[in-house]
Amino acid sequence: METKVIKQMHRRIIKSFLDVLILAELRKHVMSGYDIIGFIHNKFRMLVSSGTVYSLLYSMERDELIRGRWNQRKRVYMLTEKGEETIKVILNANNEIQSLVRSLLAY
Repeated sequence: METKVIKQMHRRIIKSFLDVLILAELRKHVMSGYDIIGFIHNKFRMLVSSGTVYSLLYSMERDELIRGRWNQRKRVYMLTEKGEETIKVILNANNEIQSLVRSLLAY
């Protein structure tokens, strides 16, 4: 029971922070949607649907956090200046985010 609850919570957290994970990884290199799905699976042992990832990528592109371009037959994504600024702010707020999570879990 405990393991199942932990796995469910792990999945919820990753899905909730998927945009942050994508921005952080795009800081390192250009990626396609397929690359992002593989990254999430390899790093967290979790499969996310292509619909979830591509919907989020399109939303992030509309918000001008990332820019997509065609590279041969696949679309690859990179950070925009706004995306770079956004992920820097998030990463710099790491302690505040951890504190918030701890306060949510305090009982």
